[in-house]
Amino acid sequence: MVTKEDIEHIAKLMRIDIDNTEQYLEQTQRILNYFDMLDKADTSSEEIPVHEMKISELREDKYERFETKLIDHLKNYKGKYVKAPKMN
Repeated sequence: MVTKEDIEHIAKLMRIDIDNTEQYLEQTQRILNYFDMLDKADTSSEEIPVHEMKISELREDKYERFETKLIDHLKNYKGKYVKAPKMN
């Protein structure tokens, strides 16, 4: 069970401010419940197919130069850093 203190502690470690810990408490608990369900699933009868390949069957690893600067194609960047969208 996740507690309000757990959420506040994680937020402090991540250096983010959280106004509504109840919202994150519910979301986190749902995620953990889902993982519990997955852990309890019986997969002993499942066969996992494996396809082995020889190294000689793989494509040749070669360097191909990219002609333009990728940074010129980005919409949001500042200096040498790319700005990611704010996560909610």
